[in-house]
Amino acid sequence: MNRLGAETSPYLLQHADNPVHWWPWGEEALAEARRTNRPILLSVGYAACHWCHVMAHESFETPEVAAVMNELFVNIKVDREERPDVDAIYMQALQVLGEPGGWPLTMFCTPAGEPFWGGTYFPYPARYGRPSFLDVLRGVSQAFHDKPDEVESNRAGLLQALQRKAANKAVEFKGDGPPIPLDLLDQIAGRIAEECDPVWGGVGQAPKFPSPYLFEMLWRGWLRDRSNARLFDAVTVTLDRMCQGGIYDHLGGGFARYATDSEWLIPHFEKMLYDNAQLVDLLTLVWQETKSPLYAARIAETCDWLLREMVAGNAEAGGGFAATYDADSEGVEGKFYVWDEAEIDAALDDDAAFFKHVYDVTAGGNWEHRNILHRNRAPALLDEAEERRLASLRAKLKAVRDERIWPGWDDKVLADWNGLMIAALANAAVVFRRDDWLAAAERAWRFVMDRMRDEHGRLFHSWRIGKRLHRGTLDDYANLARAGIALFEATGEARHLDEAKSLVAVLDRHFADSAAGGYFITADDAADLIVRTKHCHDNAAPAGNGTLLGVFARLWTLDGDEAWRGKAERQFAAFAGELEGNFFPLMTLLNNYELMQSATELVIVGDPAAGETEALRRAVYAQSLPNKIVRRLAPDALLPAHHPAAGKGLVDGKPALYACRNMSCRPPIVDAAGVELLQ
Repeated sequence: MNRLGAETSPYLLQHADNPVHWWPWGEEALAEARRTNRPILLSVGYAACHWCHVMAHESFETPEVAAVMNELFVNIKVDREERPDVDAIYMQALQVLGEPGGWPLTMFCTPAGEPFWGGTYFPYPARYGRPSFLDVLRGVSQAFHDKPDEVESNRAGLLQALQRKAANKAVEFKGDGPPIPLDLLDQIAGRIAEECDPVWGGVGQAPKFPSPYLFEMLWRGWLRDRSNARLFDAVTVTLDRMCQGGIYDHLGGGFARYATDSEWLIPHFEKMLYDNAQLVDLLTLVWQETKSPLYAARIAETCDWLLREMVAGNAEAGGGFAATYDADSEGVEGKFYVWDEAEIDAALDDDAAFFKHVYDVTAGGNWEHRNILHRNRAPALLDEAEERRLASLRAKLKAVRDERIWPGWDDKVLADWNGLMIAALANAAVVFRRDDWLAAAERAWRFVMDRMRDEHGRLFHSWRIGKRLHRGTLDDYANLARAGIALFEATGEARHLDEAKSLVAVLDRHFADSAAGGYFITADDAADLIVRTKHCHDNAAPAGNGTLLGVFARLWTLDGDEAWRGKAERQFAAFAGELEGNFFPLMTLLNNYELMQSATELVIVGDPAAGETEALRRAVYAQSLPNKIVRRLAPDALLPAHHPAAGKGLVDGKPALYACRNMSCRPPIVDAAGVELLQ
């Protein structure tokens, strides 16, 4: 084994027996590069990445390629999920070079770790119009030693560009009005809707990504203006097609990362925790309005998949949610998930014809001579009896599939991704009255809070096989603070809110940019990075700085403390200048800006065990109200004197709901039917 054998990351361990002399990221590897005056070959990927596996099989497992790598470079392997801070820096550098980005990321750096050239996948031997990786290695090494001026020019230019990207575009707002009018959000939603495929949903053409925060923006726009059917259709067509498409695992539950085609048929088969968390959130929000049985089914199946297959650790250490399932099994992309017609016939016998018609199974297949199960040829649900029959047939096929060789499972627990799923699961649990989902969310929360923090309350980013690794990033704190608030709303337990506030306190001490506003991605004592990045751009997961705006807005509403309002306003102002450019990556910021302007606290006062109290609560969660913040109060509970609902209680002995906004409350609602007036 090389040096990766001592690591815990499943991705790094995949490369532990390569003939490449890999180093994990760290000061020792950088010191070796300086000592030998060799450039660094930095390779970044993750365990579920198909093209990472391809490059590994072609190059990193090939002795002649490994020999050249070992002779000419100090080779460093990074799991981008374990070190998102490292990945973010070098992915930005790649984009500055004009490359679209993606994994595997292959970056060439000076011995100080500063990038000067790079790319993504390089084949061996040469094909796809790309040069052979061996030729690339020799060419880069020769340039490093023989053309130092050109290397220095590239290095200096890239470093300056990275430093510029770390500078946010702050705006100073004056006056008592909102920093930007809400009708600007309507304009942005309309512009995004123009890019949506009216037939198949999603943005643009292939490949298609779920982008839940973007469709949340459209949904919020429709809730503000219900006459705009185009926004409603953009969201519901997308969700309908995804839920019935091949991107969804119809046997096991859960969504794949993206579709390689425009019809959501052909997934990139890996399953990621963060995608499924965001989709559960979005589907729940839209179900609250549409009451779509399709959405309810997909939410339930995905949450059940989560609890069945994605809880990491053993009985002693379990509770946190695992990161990913691989795209490949037995070295073949999607092999675990696809079917031959003959396999369906053998498993389902007389019911095969019915199933094949519904799920588009043919002798020739719908992808590479095999069949991806989907229902987009006839997406409408059948009657209840036929759907029950299909469920029984799916269970039979799943039992057959379970006997196959499974894709690789990356069971590391990531704090930020767990935050996303805890929040989604807690909210869905209340909406669908699933106590088991809420219990799972609380177990995952306790796992992270108890096992992934040090004695000073500082988070670690990753946990696996009893080891917590790498200091937490902004996204870890932001997503978990949001999750703590979601658990407080779901349970009424004040300790969840207190822990969320403690996470924000750590951010303020170690991550805040007191000069320009906003928060850096890494803490002030992160020593192994060439630059501290700061941005508000969503990627596959929402941006931490955008999420924090929502955290501050919710804490302001719950506490009634003007300090939280000031933090929220400064957070938005820190990044508002970027709206003058490309607003597409700023959806989380903009969604939470609407929350900041329109947050309504719904205070339910009553005995939690009383049927009338529960009826009010159910009525609240039956509506699509993305700007609501729910507080549950026992009749004798006290709120701070400055809170608008302070002193308000039962009405004629009955439980009551108070809707409070901008430090004032509407008249109480005691009849669940009256909750509909909140729309």
